[in-house]
Amino acid sequence: MGGVVKRAYKYRFYPSREQAELLARTFGCARKVYNLALEARTREWAVDRRRTTYAQSSAWLTEWKRTQELAFLNEVSCVPLQQTLRHLHAGFAAFWDKRSGYPRFKSKRKSRASAEFTRSAFHWRDGRLTLAKMGTPLNIVWSRPLPEGAEPSTVTVSRDAAGRWFVSILVEDPTVKPLPPVDTEIGVDAGITSLLTLSTGKKITNPRYERTDRRRLARAQRDLSRKEKGSNNRAKARMKVARIHARIADRRRDHLHKLTTRLVRENQTVVVEDLSVRNMLRNHRLARVISDAAWSDLRRMLEYKAAWYGRNMIPVDRWYPSSKTCSACRRINTTLTLGVRAWTCPGCEAEHDRDVNAARNILAAGSRRGKTPAELM
Repeated sequence: MGGVVKRAYKYRFYPSREQAELLARTFGCARKVYNLALEARTREWAVDRRRTTYAQSSAWLTEWKRTQELAFLNEVSCVPLQQTLRHLHAGFAAFWDKRSGYPRFKSKRKSRASAEFTRSAFHWRDGRLTLAKMGTPLNIVWSRPLPEGAEPSTVTVSRDAAGRWFVSILVEDPTVKPLPPVDTEIGVDAGITSLLTLSTGKKITNPRYERTDRRRLARAQRDLSRKEKGSNNRAKARMKVARIHARIADRRRDHLHKLTTRLVRENQTVVVEDLSVRNMLRNHRLARVISDAAWSDLRRMLEYKAAWYGRNMIPVDRWYPSSKTCSACRRINTTLTLGVRAWTCPGCEAEHDRDVNAARNILAAGSRRGKTPAELM
């Protein structure tokens, strides 16, 4: 890891009515521009087989602002609109490189309400943040301090489904430095009953936050279904459901942050299985518990924290038979079924806990992958 790490600090803030109205208009304008640009770029490719550049989409934005139909785009800062065009361009670049799917249109209800402001669109002084076209600073709850002398480079404002407002401030953080090297390495097997099983034999219980609040959530969803569509009572009931979901997500995220930070700090190398969570969610019997485990979030946290602190995070091929391979003699037990949680190797008669054995095999596979050919000889 070279240079100073850029890190986002996220805080809640409480906007005034005027600020909330301006930000809501900004979210809507950014979404409108994104969808217009996506439609235009799709048409350009379908008709003329031409890939659109960011400069071309930016020129479209200038033309749209001059029309009577889209004159309302001038009421908000132009920077978030330009930023949404940059994000769309990055999405197309990822699509052409076959790193992601084709960009999709943004929905008013389902898409994240957010707007990104670069340095020219906000004022930062003495810990007070004022966005473009706002006369007063945001009322931010500073739950933790920014690094001393930090100067924000980007500010992202968002509102979640529960109606909470957040500001994410991107700064250079000199406090994030590589940790002293250690000799330990660990294999991690993700599961449902146990969130993680480690190659040391330790199992980390899955808190199952969604199951804990399932009764409250079901009651709130029943209340929502009974309310008349379009009524104020339905809006209140929808907000209640969203707040329960937010509580579940917040607790899960906090748990994953503490867990991944501990794994990265205590081990020089963390080896994980490269799971295809999207495909696994197609199993409707397990989709709920898989979503609650949040394996994708855990993997993402391990990746960037390992990069921050000078550790190694090694993924192992998802098709590697980690559960069926004996970690003692390497024999593959082809008759092992998913329901068997403990088994005895027919070759060397070693007794295995299914998950611990898988974690040890994952570690062994990752260790071989991380070594040079000369080290393996």
